[in-house]
Amino acid sequence: MPSYIVNKNAQFGSGDYEVHVTPRSSCRSPRYPQPENQASLGYHETCSTAVLKAKRLGYQTADGCAYCAAACHTG
Repeated sequence: MPSYIVNKNAQFGSGDYEVHVTPRSSCRSPRYPQPENQASLGYHETCSTAVLKAKRLGYQTADGCAYCAAACHTG
């Protein structure tokens, strides 16, 4: 079961908070956040539950990373 983080900084333009798989070696995203900009979401069977948790934590525009959580990436 993968572990997920959310980028505490919204993406420029879209305003989305990207949800990524951890560790860094599991994600090819060039926008993977630095450790100080990560909020842990814990372990989840799917990216959809990780995105829901990010939204419950206040990251209302959370979206899956196109590289490591593509099933939850909406654009």
